[in-house]
Amino acid sequence: MKKHKERESNNQAVENHHQKTPNSWVIFLIIGIVGMIGGVVCIIIPLIKPVEKLADLVFPEIPSKVETPKYYSALTGQELRSPELITAPTYCIQTPNGTDGARPQAGLNEAGVVFEAIAEAGITRFAAIYQGPSAAVIGPIRSLRLYYLQWDTPFDCTIVHAGGADDAIAAVRAGGYKDLTENYTYMYRGSYGARRWNNLFTTASYLAQMNTDRGYGGSTITGFKRMTPTEARMARVDAGTKERLVITKATTENTSAIIPSAPNIAIRFGNAANFNVNYAYDANLNSYKRSFESGAPHEVYQCPGENLGEVNPEDACTLTQLAPSVVVAMVVQEKRAWDGYHEDITTLGTGEAYIFQNGYAVAGSWVKNSVG
Repeated sequence: MKKHKERESNNQAVENHHQKTPNSWVIFLIIGIVGMIGGVVCIIIPLIKPVEKLADLVFPEIPSKVETPKYYSALTGQELRSPELITAPTYCIQTPNGTDGARPQAGLNEAGVVFEAIAEAGITRFAAIYQGPSAAVIGPIRSLRLYYLQWDTPFDCTIVHAGGADDAIAAVRAGGYKDLTENYTYMYRGSYGARRWNNLFTTASYLAQMNTDRGYGGSTITGFKRMTPTEARMARVDAGTKERLVITKATTENTSAIIPSAPNIAIRFGNAANFNVNYAYDANLNSYKRSFESGAPHEVYQCPGENLGEVNPEDACTLTQLAPSVVVAMVVQEKRAWDGYHEDITTLGTGEAYIFQNGYAVAGSWVKNSVG
């Protein structure tokens, strides 16, 4: 009897438990319905209220540790925009310096290297070497001498001239040089009578066209070893000072150790004052301003870098003083040629040389073992 009552009591407890606790499938059904409702809500809410768009994030550029390669001209040592310019066509232009209408020359300030020597009767002439020039007018152009040709040869240039001495012309023909002598397709005569016979000019555009027409291609230069611009800045006489030396202004520093060893240079080709020259070091430009022995500055026409056609430099260009960054004085053997008028200069062998650069003077020697 007691056991029966206990059994009934247990059955009643189980029944009561089942009444209080829902079945598990009902729980899962409820969870599923809630999840569906939540998903629908997540879809509807963005449609009702658009999500706010965040601003684009801009991250700072990380500097590259790889340095961009730099390229320098074998002619001037100056930095070039691209490596292709290293072998740009080169032109060696024979340029007069007489007082018979040759001055002021045009475009001479664009030349990377200029050789100057006596042509005849104490009158000097230039072999001006240009690589990829841009000047609208270049000249005047005069005749060629053998020693200028021999100085020009290592620069792999087109020899630009108006005739020349017999031995020079013979050497050009025998040597297979790239050559442009007086030619009215690529040269022209200026119209100013004061220039007299010094009125033959060319242009950068004409030279480039000639180079293309004749298929001369580029130039492989064997030139002077050059400092890069950075090396030149570090080699200045005042490179280690707090303030840059300016010769014409006072400075607060003790200049006893930084005064240039050669602030003034006098080069005497002979007894003709019109062709002897002086150079004055300009510390601001780190260059040497050129003047004649009389003190008058040697001015040349600086011409725009565009094709202006066949114009007179007097009408299209402005005057500027020649101021090379390096001056080299080479001592050579020189005598009158067989005709008793022109010069005969020895270019092969060795001799004294004086290099003026960055405010310093360096004594050394020049050596040229062969024409090439």
